[in-house]
Amino acid sequence: MSRLGKKPITIPEKVKVEFKNGILEVSSANGKLSQVIDEKIDVKVEKSQILIEQKRESKEANVKQGLTRGLVCNMIEGVTTGYKKELELNGLGFKSVISGKNIILTVGYSHTVTLEIPEGIKVVSGMTKDKIPTLTITGADKQKVGAFAAEVRAVKPPEPYKGFGIRYVGEKIIRKAGKAAAGSKK
Repeated sequence: MSRLGKKPITIPEKVKVEFKNGILEVSSANGKLSQVIDEKIDVKVEKSQILIEQKRESKEANVKQGLTRGLVCNMIEGVTTGYKKELELNGLGFKSVISGKNIILTVGYSHTVTLEIPEGIKVVSGMTKDKIPTLTITGADKQKVGAFAAEVRAVKPPEPYKGFGIRYVGEKIIRKAGKAAAGSKK
Protein backbone atom coordinates (compact mmCIF):
# COMPACT_ATOMS: atom_id res chain seq x y z
CA MET A 1 0.00 0.00 0.00
CA SER A 2 1.23 3.44 -0.90
CA ARG A 3 0.83 5.50 2.24
CA LEU A 4 2.28 8.70 0.83
CA GLY A 5 0.16 8.42 -2.33
CA LYS A 6 -3.02 8.50 -0.25
CA LYS A 7 -2.18 11.80 1.48
CA PRO A 8 -4.15 14.73 0.08
CA ILE A 9 -2.27 17.60 -1.55
CA THR A 10 -3.29 21.07 -0.45
CA ILE A 11 -3.78 23.63 -3.21
CA PRO A 12 -2.25 27.03 -2.36
CA GLU A 13 -4.13 30.25 -3.01
CA LYS A 14 -3.93 31.69 -6.54
CA VAL A 15 -3.22 28.23 -8.01
CA LYS A 16 -5.80 26.80 -10.41
CA VAL A 17 -6.03 23.01 -10.88
CA GLU A 18 -8.11 21.24 -13.56
CA PHE A 19 -8.41 17.55 -14.47
CA LYS A 20 -9.99 16.78 -17.85
CA ASN A 21 -9.66 13.77 -20.19
CA GLY A 22 -6.71 12.28 -18.28
CA ILE A 23 -4.69 15.51 -18.28
CA LEU A 24 -4.01 17.48 -15.10
CA GLU A 25 -3.31 21.20 -15.57
CA VAL A 26 -1.85 23.37 -12.82
CA SER A 27 -1.54 27.10 -13.43
CA SER A 28 -0.79 30.34 -11.61
CA ALA A 29 0.76 33.72 -12.41
CA ASN A 30 4.25 32.08 -12.60
CA GLY A 31 3.36 29.56 -15.30
CA LYS A 32 1.22 26.69 -16.49
CA LEU A 33 2.12 22.98 -16.36
CA SER A 34 0.27 19.91 -17.59
CA GLN A 35 0.75 16.20 -16.94
CA VAL A 36 -0.83 13.15 -18.56
CA ILE A 37 -2.18 10.91 -15.79
CA ASP A 38 -2.09 7.11 -16.16
CA GLU A 39 -5.47 5.42 -16.74
CA LYS A 40 -5.00 3.31 -13.59
CA ILE A 41 -5.11 6.49 -11.47
CA ASP A 42 -8.03 8.79 -10.71
CA VAL A 43 -7.50 12.41 -9.64
CA LYS A 44 -10.18 14.21 -7.64
CA VAL A 45 -9.88 17.98 -7.39
CA GLU A 46 -11.85 19.37 -4.46
CA LYS A 47 -12.04 22.94 -3.11
CA SER A 48 -8.61 23.20 -1.50
CA GLN A 49 -7.05 19.77 -2.03
CA ILE A 50 -6.26 17.07 -4.58
CA LEU A 51 -6.78 13.37 -3.91
CA ILE A 52 -4.89 10.73 -5.93
CA GLU A 53 -6.70 7.36 -5.95
CA GLN A 54 -6.30 3.99 -7.62
CA LYS A 55 -9.13 2.81 -9.87
CA ARG A 56 -8.32 -0.85 -9.05
CA GLU A 57 -5.98 -2.23 -6.40
CA SER A 58 -2.81 -3.66 -7.95
CA LYS A 59 0.91 -3.43 -7.36
CA GLU A 60 1.46 -1.34 -10.49
CA ALA A 61 -1.40 1.04 -9.62
CA ASN A 62 0.04 1.38 -6.13
CA VAL A 63 3.40 2.47 -7.55
CA LYS A 64 1.73 4.84 -10.03
CA GLN A 65 -0.29 6.42 -7.21
CA GLY A 66 2.84 7.47 -5.31
CA LEU A 67 4.56 8.61 -8.51
CA THR A 68 1.57 10.69 -9.58
CA ARG A 69 1.34 12.35 -6.19
CA GLY A 70 5.02 13.28 -6.35
CA LEU A 71 4.64 14.71 -9.87
CA VAL A 72 1.60 16.76 -8.83
CA CYS A 73 3.45 18.12 -5.75
CA ASN A 74 6.37 19.13 -8.02
CA MET A 75 3.95 20.86 -10.41
CA ILE A 76 2.35 22.86 -7.60
CA GLU A 77 5.74 23.85 -6.16
CA GLY A 78 6.92 24.78 -9.66
CA VAL A 79 4.08 27.20 -10.38
CA THR A 80 4.28 28.77 -6.91
CA THR A 81 8.02 29.12 -6.17
CA GLY A 82 9.79 27.59 -9.19
CA TYR A 83 13.01 25.58 -9.41
CA LYS A 84 16.60 26.76 -9.69
CA LYS A 85 19.95 25.18 -10.55
CA GLU A 86 23.25 27.04 -10.35
CA LEU A 87 26.37 26.09 -12.32
CA GLU A 88 29.98 27.32 -12.03
CA LEU A 89 32.31 27.57 -15.02
CA ASN A 90 35.61 26.75 -13.35
CA GLY A 91 38.65 27.25 -15.58
CA LEU A 92 40.97 29.81 -17.14
CA GLY A 93 39.09 31.87 -19.72
CA PHE A 94 35.79 30.06 -19.19
CA LYS A 95 32.78 32.30 -19.79
CA SER A 96 29.18 32.29 -20.92
CA VAL A 97 27.21 34.77 -22.99
CA ILE A 98 23.44 34.75 -23.40
CA SER A 99 22.25 36.04 -26.76
CA GLY A 100 18.53 35.76 -27.42
CA LYS A 101 17.44 32.15 -26.98
CA ASN A 102 21.00 30.74 -26.97
CA ILE A 103 23.86 30.31 -24.51
CA ILE A 104 27.33 30.64 -26.00
CA LEU A 105 29.92 28.84 -23.86
CA THR A 106 33.67 29.33 -24.08
CA VAL A 107 35.07 26.42 -22.08
CA GLY A 108 38.55 25.61 -23.33
CA TYR A 109 37.73 24.09 -26.71
CA SER A 110 39.03 25.47 -30.01
CA HIS A 111 35.46 26.57 -30.74
CA THR A 112 32.52 27.99 -28.78
CA VAL A 113 29.59 25.77 -27.85
CA THR A 114 26.08 27.10 -28.51
CA LEU A 115 23.08 25.64 -26.69
CA GLU A 116 19.46 26.60 -27.33
CA ILE A 117 17.49 27.54 -24.19
CA PRO A 118 14.26 25.50 -24.00
CA GLU A 119 10.92 27.24 -23.77
CA GLY A 120 9.82 27.99 -20.21
CA ILE A 121 13.37 28.26 -18.85
CA LYS A 122 15.25 31.42 -17.91
CA VAL A 123 19.04 31.55 -17.78
CA VAL A 124 21.03 34.31 -16.08
CA SER A 125 24.79 34.68 -16.40
CA GLY A 126 26.73 36.15 -13.47
CA MET A 127 29.91 36.12 -11.38
CA THR A 128 30.76 35.03 -7.86
CA LYS A 129 32.85 37.10 -5.44
CA ASP A 130 35.92 35.08 -6.53
CA LYS A 131 35.34 36.09 -10.20
CA ILE A 132 34.09 32.63 -11.21
CA PRO A 133 31.44 32.79 -13.98
CA THR A 134 28.07 31.28 -13.02
CA LEU A 135 24.87 30.29 -14.78
CA THR A 136 21.53 30.30 -12.94
CA ILE A 137 18.83 28.20 -14.60
CA THR A 138 15.25 28.76 -13.36
CA GLY A 139 11.82 27.56 -14.41
CA ALA A 140 8.53 26.09 -13.28
CA ASP A 141 9.09 22.55 -14.63
CA LYS A 142 11.49 20.59 -12.39
CA GLN A 143 12.30 18.06 -15.09
CA LYS A 144 13.13 20.69 -17.73
CA VAL A 145 15.32 22.71 -15.35
CA GLY A 146 17.28 19.63 -14.23
CA ALA A 147 17.63 18.24 -17.76
CA PHE A 148 18.89 21.53 -19.19
CA ALA A 149 21.33 22.00 -16.29
CA ALA A 150 22.67 18.48 -16.95
CA GLU A 151 22.97 19.28 -20.68
CA VAL A 152 25.01 22.41 -19.93
CA ARG A 153 27.21 20.50 -17.46
CA ALA A 154 27.79 17.75 -20.04
CA VAL A 155 29.47 20.27 -22.38
CA LYS A 156 32.59 20.19 -20.17
CA PRO A 157 32.24 17.99 -17.04
CA PRO A 158 34.73 18.72 -14.24
CA GLU A 159 37.96 16.77 -14.57
CA PRO A 160 39.45 15.05 -11.49
CA TYR A 161 43.00 16.49 -11.53
CA LYS A 162 42.54 20.25 -11.28
CA GLY A 163 38.73 20.45 -11.15
CA PHE A 164 38.32 22.46 -14.37
CA GLY A 165 34.93 22.26 -16.05
CA ILE A 166 31.28 23.08 -15.49
CA ARG A 167 29.87 21.91 -12.18
CA TYR A 168 26.91 22.53 -9.91
CA VAL A 169 27.42 25.06 -7.11
CA GLY A 170 28.39 23.07 -4.02
CA GLU A 171 29.27 19.91 -5.97
CA LYS A 172 32.28 18.09 -4.54
CA ILE A 173 34.77 16.78 -7.08
CA ILE A 174 36.90 13.85 -5.96
CA ARG A 175 40.41 14.90 -6.83
CA LYS A 176 43.15 12.54 -7.99
CA ALA A 177 46.85 12.89 -7.32
CA GLY A 178 48.84 13.78 -10.42
CA LYS A 179 52.09 12.26 -11.76
CA ALA A 180 54.26 14.25 -9.36
CA ALA A 181 52.54 12.75 -6.32
CA ALA A 182 52.79 9.24 -7.77
CA GLY A 183 56.52 9.59 -8.50
CA SER A 184 57.45 10.78 -5.01
CA LYS A 185 56.46 7.48 -3.38
CA LYS A 186 59.59 5.60 -4.62
